[in-house]
Amino acid sequence: MKRIMVGELSSHINEKIKIQGWIHRIRKLKAITFVILRDRTGLIQCVIDNKLMDISSIKLESVVSILGEVKESNNALNPFEVLVENFEILNEAIEELPIEINKEELEISLDTMLNNRILSLRHKQINSIFKIQNLIVQGFREFLINEGFTEIFTPKIVAEGAEGGTEIFEMKYFENKAYLTQSPQFYKQMMVGAGYERVFEVAHVYRAEQHNTNRHLNEYISMDFEMGFIESEEDIMNIEESLLKHILGKVEKEGQKYLELLNITIPKIENTIPRMKFSEVLEILRREYNKVDIDGDLDPEGEKLICKYAKEKLGCEFIFLTHYPRKKRPMYTMPCGESETHSFDLLFRGIEITTGGQRIHEYDMLINNIKYKGLNPEKYHNYTSVFRYGMPVHGGLAIGLERITMQLLKLENIREASLITRDRTRLTP
Repeated sequence: MKRIMVGELSSHINEKIKIQGWIHRIRKLKAITFVILRDRTGLIQCVIDNKLMDISSIKLESVVSILGEVKESNNALNPFEVLVENFEILNEAIEELPIEINKEELEISLDTMLNNRILSLRHKQINSIFKIQNLIVQGFREFLINEGFTEIFTPKIVAEGAEGGTEIFEMKYFENKAYLTQSPQFYKQMMVGAGYERVFEVAHVYRAEQHNTNRHLNEYISMDFEMGFIESEEDIMNIEESLLKHILGKVEKEGQKYLELLNITIPKIENTIPRMKFSEVLEILRREYNKVDIDGDLDPEGEKLICKYAKEKLGCEFIFLTHYPRKKRPMYTMPCGESETHSFDLLFRGIEITTGGQRIHEYDMLINNIKYKGLNPEKYHNYTSVFRYGMPVHGGLAIGLERITMQLLKLENIREASLITRDRTRLTP
C-alpha cells in the first residue's frame, strides 16, 4: 500500500491507509493506547486496542509504519484519527532522548540545542524556522528569475580574497596556498562582463573573524545578485525593495502555519523604504541620541538607534543608508567624490542585513582604487583583466540569509537561524 502523508488524511475519511513517521507521544489507558505519529506534514492521533498489541515499551522517536482506517473524531490535533490495524517498527530508538522535543516549548539552552541539532530540528517550532528560511530563498530565486537573472555557481576555493584584509581562511591547496571565499563578488562581476548581464547565487561564504557575538557566523549563506546596465546604485535599491516585497508576501501567504507556531506577524513595506545618506545618519544620531563615537561605520548601538528612528519617525522597519565613506568600502566600490561611495546598507530591526552598491567598471579606475586600498593589483590580475574588454556599468548586493531570518522571526541569536552552525568555537555536529 502506498504511503499517505498526515497532511493528506482529511481526504481519506473512512478509507484504509498507510502512514509512516516518528512516535511523537504515547499515552496508555486501560483499554486503548493513543499514539501521536509525526511526519514532515504534521501530527496525527492513532488509536490502538490494547488487546491487539502492547507498545508500552517502545521509546519515543522510534520510526514506525501504521496501517489503519481514518475515522472522524474530535481531538486536539485534527477532526479525525486513525484506528490502528497493524503496527510495524521500522527502526526503534535505542536510547532515551537527551532533550524533550514533544513539549510545546523547547526549554533548553542554545548550546544544548546546537549540540543536539538534529534532534532539536524535530521540534515543531525549531523546524518552522527553517521552513520559513526555505521560503525566503525560494522567493529570492523566483523574483530574480522572473526579472531575467541567471543563477550561477562560483568557486569556494580561491587564490585571493574579494574583500581584502586578513579575515580570510587560509588552506593548503596541493603545492599552493588558497583561501575559502569571503564572497562571490569577483565572479558575479565577471559573469556580468561575460554577457549574462544579470546573475545571482545562493551559497556559503566564509569569514575568519575572531568575534563571537549573537549576530556573526564564520560560515553563513549569502544571497547575492549582480546586474549590468544600471544608472546608479538607486537601481539596485529599487530592485531590492521589490524583491523584499515579493519575499515577505510569499512568506506570509505560504508560511502561515509556521508563522502561527512562532507567533510572528510579517512586517509590511507600504510605500518605499526610506533612504538616507550616511552623513545624515551621523547628524541624526548626534542630535537625537547624543551618539558621536562613530568612525566610518555604525556599531551595533548605532544600527539599533537609526532603526528606532526610522520606525518611529519614518514609519518603516527597514532603512537604506547610502554613500558610505570610501575608506570603509571594498576596492571594487564606485567612489562618489573624494570621500564617499555609491554604496548602501539595508538595516532591518536594528541590524544590517544587506550590503550593496555600484561597482567600478573602468579598468584604470579599478587599478587605482586597488592601490588606494593599499593592495597590489598584480594579485588580482585574473579579476581585473576582464575590465579591459568592455564592462557595463553594474552593481549588486548581498543579503545574509541567517540575518534576515533572525530579524524576521525575532530570534535572539543568529545561531538559531543557522541550520548547522559554524562559529568561532563550533566545528560539530
